[in-house]
Amino acid sequence: MKTNWLKNIFRKKDKEKDSYVKIPEDIRMKIIEKSSLQVSRGVFFSTVIIVVSFLPVFMLTGQEGKLFHPLAFTKTFILIVDAILVLTLAPVLISFFMKGKFKDDNKNPINRGLERVYEPIIRWCMEWKKTTLGINILALLISIPLIMNLGREFMPPLDEGSLLFMPVTLPDISNSEAKRLLQVQDKIIKGVPEVDHVLGKAGRANTATDNSPISMIETIILLKPQDEWRDGLTKDDLINELNAKLQIPGVTNGWTMPISNRINMLSTGIRTDVGVKVYGQNLDSIAVLSEKIKKELTGIEGIKDMYVEPITGGKYVDIEVKREEIGRYGLSVDDVNAVVESALGGMKLTTTVEGRQRFSVNARYGQDFRNNLESLRRLPMQTMEFGSIPLSAVADVRLTEGPPMINSENAMLRGTVLFNVRDRDLGSTVEEAQKKLNSMVTKMPKGYFVEWSGQYENLIRGEQTLKMIMPLVLIVIFLSMYFAFNSYREAFFNLISIPFALIGGVFMISIWGVNLSVAVAVGFIALFGLAVETGIVMVIYLNDAMIQLIAKNGNSRETITNEELREYVINGAAKRLRPKIMTVCVTLFGLVPILWSHGVGSDMMKPIVLPMVGGVFTSAIHILLVTPVIFYMQKRVGTEQTGENRRARRFPLILK
Repeated sequence: MKTNWLKNIFRKKDKEKDSYVKIPEDIRMKIIEKSSLQVSRGVFFSTVIIVVSFLPVFMLTGQEGKLFHPLAFTKTFILIVDAILVLTLAPVLISFFMKGKFKDDNKNPINRGLERVYEPIIRWCMEWKKTTLGINILALLISIPLIMNLGREFMPPLDEGSLLFMPVTLPDISNSEAKRLLQVQDKIIKGVPEVDHVLGKAGRANTATDNSPISMIETIILLKPQDEWRDGLTKDDLINELNAKLQIPGVTNGWTMPISNRINMLSTGIRTDVGVKVYGQNLDSIAVLSEKIKKELTGIEGIKDMYVEPITGGKYVDIEVKREEIGRYGLSVDDVNAVVESALGGMKLTTTVEGRQRFSVNARYGQDFRNNLESLRRLPMQTMEFGSIPLSAVADVRLTEGPPMINSENAMLRGTVLFNVRDRDLGSTVEEAQKKLNSMVTKMPKGYFVEWSGQYENLIRGEQTLKMIMPLVLIVIFLSMYFAFNSYREAFFNLISIPFALIGGVFMISIWGVNLSVAVAVGFIALFGLAVETGIVMVIYLNDAMIQLIAKNGNSRETITNEELREYVINGAAKRLRPKIMTVCVTLFGLVPILWSHGVGSDMMKPIVLPMVGGVFTSAIHILLVTPVIFYMQKRVGTEQTGENRRARRFPLILK
């Protein structure tokens, strides 16, 4: 039995070998040429559409432009080379390697399985056309309120792996007290087990670019790897725990990240996420208005670490010369100023030379003397007739309050109410704050006004840029598809796949809890090109089925029935189902692993990938099920007409 079974197998193989007839070389090359012409045009234009749809990313400016331009350059150059290789190298490689005996598509188990599942579904969709379109439109309508309720932010928060603690004290804090406070805070922070190293700084560095007062403390907190943290502890939980432990009277806490803080300060001049700038002509009035704004904003959900930038509270030693007294002692105002300058400001004695550098050597009284008002009042002054007299005899020495630092912008005095946004999106938080301030702003004195700054300023600029970019992307895609199909109608019906691609992107963002941002917008821009790519491949095979139908029955409505048209559309949709699915799967397999990535940079990549993953999935469903329905409906328009009009018009089945 086994011997006969093996003989039958070998006989079957020998029979198949004998029945195989080798295709002549010239015919094989013509088949490859014809197939390349059929497919390469669509693949080329789909690649061009992906490239062109991503070009508007180059219009992004500022921080978002610097971040996404390298991505745009890399993707553009790769796809340009890919488009060239599709036309040149791919047909040559096919001619070298595609030789021998080829099996029919139906003999491929994967293809058979896909068609077995797909064909009943597409037949149901063709039978219930209105229901199919209604389900898609309903899904699109459901996604509209979802996208309207999504939060808005400028850029996704990038986890830098460290924290920056920026508390602000009263402006008249002494150096010794600031030093003591810094040591206490560092000790408390180091006591948290997730903290690896702590480095605190009070005041400014020895540079002209750092204008930090002694009342502003900056503490960099380096954290341990997250796998060494306590179970279930997140970064927000860690910040809340540290913030609760660092509640010190007279100190307003602020939490951010080192790089993010520097970018904010350089781009907007605000060291927090959001700032309300108050402009005016008088510092006292600005201080009053700033306190009113803080009172109005207190209690709004999402606003954290709010404080008013100190405008008053700085301590000054005022020395006012008694002009009626200095005449009695034979002194002048310059004499008094010279003594005060040498005692407090310092008198230049000489200049020391160290290599190429020059340093002046000044002499003045010690800090303990200068900080004591009674000692200053007893400061001796020499006269010609009365000998040594105290400074208090010819001047009033008193301690007064004034601005610790005067800020100005656009030639106007400026105060600022600063706050961070946590546990809520930036857009809705600021919009609620603006609504509460609208009534107050209308009652401000003449010459005073407020301006929103910080990340919200970048958010508004980014949204305005995207409002110009998105229509441009759609126009460019439409024109590219027109050049691919030479038909406005085909280009329009392929463009319909883009709104349905948004369905999956919106649902994916909502499930993941991501806010709308520039990164999400870049993901949607990339999605537009990917959604159109699969649609072009589908239309290529649908048109190929129409060509076969016309070759069989002729290009006339008299010879083609709706039943034949539907069958050929179904066959065209099911034809080469494997490469259509492969186009979608390659994208998904490349992007899905990013959703489970972690570490520095993953927070920026996920908002880009999420709309692409969800959008490619729903656009594939639309293209596989709805595009053939729309294609069939537009081809059968007018088939019910009778009389001369029906005979005179040719059946517009294929593209020009």
